Amino acid sequence: MAESDRADRRSVLLTLCLTEITSWGVLYYAFSVLSPAICADTGWSAPAVTAAFSAGLVISALLGIPVGRWLDRHGPRWIMTGGSVLGSIALAGVAAAPDVVSFTAAWVVAGVAMSAVFYAPAFAALTRYFRPDAVRALTALTLAAGLASTVFAPLTAAISAHMDWRETYLVLAAAMAVITVPAHFFGLRRPWPHIEHHHLVEPPTRIARSRQFVALTVAFAMAGLASYAVIVNLVPLMTAHGISTQAAALALGLGGAGQVLGRLGYQRMVRHLSVVPRTALIMAGVAVTTALLGLLTSVATLITVAVVAGVVRGVMTLLQATAVTERWGITHYGQLSGILSAPVMLSTALGPFVGAGLATLLGGYGAMFVVLGAVALAAALLATATRVRPVDADG
Repeated sequence: MAESDRADRRSVLLTLCLTEITSWGVLYYAFSVLSPAICADTGWSAPAVTAAFSAGLVISALLGIPVGRWLDRHGPRWIMTGGSVLGSIALAGVAAAPDVVSFTAAWVVAGVAMSAVFYAPAFAALTRYFRPDAVRALTALTLAAGLASTVFAPLTAAISAHMDWRETYLVLAAAMAVITVPAHFFGLRRPWPHIEHHHLVEPPTRIARSRQFVALTVAFAMAGLASYAVIVNLVPLMTAHGISTQAAALALGLGGAGQVLGRLGYQRMVRHLSVVPRTALIMAGVAVTTALLGLLTSVATLITVAVVAGVVRGVMTLLQATAVTERWGITHYGQLSGILSAPVMLSTALGPFVGAGLATLLGGYGAMFVVLGAVALAAALLATATRVRPVDADG
């Protein structure tokens, strides 16, 4: 490979690392910092404010399929640049919203932007540009993007200490425009690689209807629901056991550190385990850690399991990023990955409501975690039905 080609690919990777940190930080993590101030200032209820944000995540999930189809044909430059512009405008709309209906509408527009700037298009770009060795690039991207909360949660808090929530969102909207719009426009100029096929490629609609793809999609949605429920409900679970909020927050933070460890070790796992056993094993890990969080009660054991759950959650991100290529190649990666990601994103959006509802129905967070562990175990069993005939390498 020519040195200029290596430099171009490194430029793409660095661009996406910068823009994913910014996009996730501004469009996703800032909300968790600002939502209490939004409720206090406006008088809107916390469920209404959270539902508006969740509506954006749902829209993002639904648009993943057409976005993926565009990516397969045209590449990431224009759609990610447009998403950056739209995201900045949407956040300005969030800041200016006079009522909860307008607030929700602005988040719906932000959801359109999320579909164009979050992981799915970035994964599609790296999968095509770095083939056949995309795992290393994907690992680097997810490690960098994992810093989004580390950077933007305290940054948002610092800004909001001197401004109200509306002004804070305007500052964040400006930051997104200044950082990500030119980065996507100039940093993703590299031509979209053409794929030469040395074998018959199935149409994406036929693959999406296959038993293996349906099983894979359902398995990821179920495991994702359990995995992300840990993030939302860990603090309430631990405080219900009489553990301090500070200790619970520490457990949650260490779980985030565990995600980094998991991603660092994923490439070694790829070398030693084929895709189907690897998928089932990781989802079984989600099941075990989720159930143990519901069964254990001491601070030390809960923190330990929370870290292990973070490791598994970090690996799940890369597992999903490579699930399509390892089974069906890269030809229709964008479209198929969009279909696969949509239910997972819906699980992420609905997780807080599902978790709270189950906890109420079952009489506590412990029982809820055990039930979600059983859901993840079912996902692991379903993952064993996702074996397909090996594909020839695209390229």
